Formats: sequence, C-alpha cells, structure tokens
Amino acid sequence: MADVGTLTIRNVWKHYDVKGSGKLEVLNDINLEIGPGEFVSIVGSSGCGKSTLLRLIVGLETEYQGAIYHDGERIAGPSLERGIVFQDHRLFPWLTVQENVGLGLLNSDLAPAQRRQRIQEHIDLVGLSGFEQAYPHQLSGGMAQRAAIARGLVTTPEILLLDEPFGALDALTKIYLQSELHRIWRQEKITMILVTHDVEEAVFLSDRVVVMDARPGRIKHIVPVPLDHPRDRADRDFVRLKDEVLREISGFAPTGKPPLKVVNGGPDLNAAKAL
Repeated sequence: MADVGTLTIRNVWKHYDVKGSGKLEVLNDINLEIGPGEFVSIVGSSGCGKSTLLRLIVGLETEYQGAIYHDGERIAGPSLERGIVFQDHRLFPWLTVQENVGLGLLNSDLAPAQRRQRIQEHIDLVGLSGFEQAYPHQLSGGMAQRAAIARGLVTTPEILLLDEPFGALDALTKIYLQSELHRIWRQEKITMILVTHDVEEAVFLSDRVVVMDARPGRIKHIVPVPLDHPRDRADRDFVRLKDEVLREISGFAPTGKPPLKVVNGGPDLNAAKAL
C-alpha cells in the first residue's frame, strides 16, 4: 500500500492533573502529517512535550484530546507496527544480544527457523555480527544502542520512533551511529520519527525538522531540509539550516546571544556586559 507508514496527528491536546495546582498543559493543539518513509525530527527545549508526544504516538498513553492515526486507523494502544528506541538501551542484562533482539518476536507466528533468521538479519543490519552471544555488560554503549535499534526493527514496524537514542553517547560514537541510522533508514525504507536535543543531528538525518515551543508544547515552525544525502556538516547550506533551527528554538542568533538594545542612540553597555 502506498500509504503504509503514514502518521496523522490532529488537534492533539494533553494535560496532567497536578495535585494542588490544577491542570498542567503539556501539549497544545498539535497538528502534523508525516508521509510514508519520511524521516522527521522533533526538537525543542526541555519541557516542550517532545517525549510526551512520542509516547502518544506509540500508544503508551491514551488519555488526551484529539486523535492520532497510523495508516488511517486511530491509535488506541501499543502495536508491533510502531517500534521504539529509548535513550537508555534497556537491554535485559541476563539475556544475550540474540535473546534481547528476539524479545519483540516472542508472540509472533513465525516458525522457530524463521524467527532465528529474522533475528540474525537484524543483528547483521546493525553491524553486531559476531556478538550474538555477548551480554550487555560486554558491549560498549554504542554497541548496546545498536542492539536496541535491532530490537526495535525486528518486528518490521512501519514506523520507528527514537527518543534521544544517542543522547548518552560520546561525540565520536554519536556521529558514527547517526550515519548508521541513516544507512538503516535508507535500506529499510520505513518512517522514522526522532526526538532529539541535538540540532545538528536533526538536520543531518531529517527530511523535516519540527521545532516545538514550551509551556504548553506546541509546534512553532517546521523547517524542510532539502539537502541531498550524504550530507556534509560543513556545507554552507547545512550550516544555514542548522542556524535557522537554532534561531527558532532560542529566538536568538546562532551565537545564543540576543541582539543588543539601543539606548540613547547607542548599544546598552550594561546589557552587553551581561552576555
């Protein structure tokens, strides 16, 4: 089907009841269309509701106003058609890589041989061949996260959701895994939705970057990224788009400093000292 992997978010509002404080509004009238096979990143400051929105898409939370549709059907709970990868790999320490990846297939109708083949294919996909019998404590942080991505993909979902998957990794490992995730996306041709604080990561990977405002969380701006792959982080257009997203998040210039106010025909020197 041409629309497999389509996500539609319509007029979504979400609040929490806080004892003694009434309602805490988390999401405010979210509307978004994501096409099949598209890579979309959601960025914004802490507390803007990025991860909450991801939980609603997965189906982990169902109490909200509005509607979210996957391939035209309203999401009413978790589904194997939507995989998720968290910042913490959440591998079970007493299980091997092979066993952890296979957890998603426990209730599948696959024959044992098909199940083993599917697990091996996804271990190979993320570059962990040879580590099938390794335990999580024997893996580096990047390798553990690759195992988590394999577990998220082993059910062959139509949509893969990623909640800060590389946030806890060192800079070099993060850059490497961003390239690996891009390779997997191009190979698997599934819809991916990434929540991240890393603007460069968002521009490197995405077709579009959704910028959210906080308190309550709402979509402030959507920045298209019409750059060919593979992308050069030093390219002028790449830097321009990254700066555009940073400006939308902060409201400031890319340096993070607001423009100086003019006082009596000149710059406000007291404000300058405070920067």
